[in-house]
Amino acid sequence: MRLLQTDAAARLGEALRGFRRAALSAVHGPEALAAADRGDYRALLAQCGDDPLGVLTRLFTVGAPVPAADAANALAPFTLAEALDCGLLTGDDTGSDTVAAGWGAQFDGDRLLLSDQLPNTTGGRTREHVLGVGGASNLLLDLTPREPVASALDLGTGCGVQALALAAHAERVTATDLSERALAFAALNAAVNGADLELLQGDLLAPVAGRAFDLVVANPPFVIGTPGSGWTYRDGGRDADGIAAELAAASTRLLAPGGTMRFLANWLHRKGEDWSARVAGWFPDEGVRVWAVEREVLDPLDYVRTWQRDSGESHDAEQAAAWLDWFAANEVEAVGFGFIAVRRIDGPTGVVCEEARHAVALPWRDRVADHFAVRARPLEPEDLWTARLRVSGGTVLQQSAVLGEEGWDVDRQWLQQAEGMRYAEEADPLVVAFLGACDGTAEVRLQVQLLADTYGAEAPMLYAQLYPVIRRLVERGFLV
Repeated sequence: MRLLQTDAAARLGEALRGFRRAALSAVHGPEALAAADRGDYRALLAQCGDDPLGVLTRLFTVGAPVPAADAANALAPFTLAEALDCGLLTGDDTGSDTVAAGWGAQFDGDRLLLSDQLPNTTGGRTREHVLGVGGASNLLLDLTPREPVASALDLGTGCGVQALALAAHAERVTATDLSERALAFAALNAAVNGADLELLQGDLLAPVAGRAFDLVVANPPFVIGTPGSGWTYRDGGRDADGIAAELAAASTRLLAPGGTMRFLANWLHRKGEDWSARVAGWFPDEGVRVWAVEREVLDPLDYVRTWQRDSGESHDAEQAAAWLDWFAANEVEAVGFGFIAVRRIDGPTGVVCEEARHAVALPWRDRVADHFAVRARPLEPEDLWTARLRVSGGTVLQQSAVLGEEGWDVDRQWLQQAEGMRYAEEADPLVVAFLGACDGTAEVRLQVQLLADTYGAEAPMLYAQLYPVIRRLVERGFLV
């Protein structure tokens, strides 16, 4: 399936070459674009004229109709007839000789992405809907490392958002999707943006069976859609959270030695089951280091309503009831959403799962790199015993106190990071005293001996008490 033949795609790319975010910002100002990002189009509407950039902005950024003659001029050398025939534009049934956007056009950096995601609309989609750039795809873009690699794979490419970003730093990019329409949009976007992609149709891993890559990314159809299923862009056709489990199980086969993988997922919170144990159980016993981060959790009702709104099915009370019955029958108390970062290693698998629903210092790819860098270092008791540690920059000690009979009594102390993951960590007086001497000059063993002398304790016993705390503070970036 093709949306446009090669020649027509090239002419559309020529017509849209000047339609980029940088051009809009230069003409209309960053404030107008920032307002439009929030759904306030007043500034753009007031400024857009009948020049090509203004017409394209009204059509694809604002979502307003324009005179057909203006659209024809803006899209030349791509013809108005071609635009109507392929679905890029739609006619006005009122006979007013105006046209409107039939596809969406969004920006990712200096790239333009065409998709079914119409401007300024939600819900009411077809089952073969092809998503554009959204919150989930932006999270994955932020997560993906951008160092040069030889080979990269985008599983479930949709309109090609991730694949086109990968093409900027990967020698070879392969992108797969089950949907013919999605691959057709990906091919068109590759042509419009001058990228070379290998596009393969098939179900998840099937098109790349037996192949391994240096970098794998996936924003798969992860919605737990039983019985609200049948939407290709969101429902993976597996039971429960099986699509994430399938990706995790295949991680060692998909990744070349030293390769990395980032994917988004939903996972179940079942009664009596720790979600972290569930996710950890998806991975092979050998060969990967994993960080799974839960960014959001919804109870079943909120989850069902969220995805019914997304597909325009909020009116379907019977579907919602059946969906909720399925959650109840499977003892599901909530559904988590987040990302999973994987690195191929030699040795036993290690999985860390945690909740991080607070704001962190972006980009996420730096947080993942920090996490894996720490976990690659030896942190056993004998390693930290001779380490020279210092408190990382941006770490502050905060206290709360209550007024007592003899003045203020500190009842709680905690460490707070200003950068990085921005963790907060409780600290008792002994830990505070230890951290106060962590300036990178003295070995831990000397600090522990001084504390032991101060408190009248045996150094080995004191270190046994402090070691798990010190290790946690290193792992979470308070100590380096």
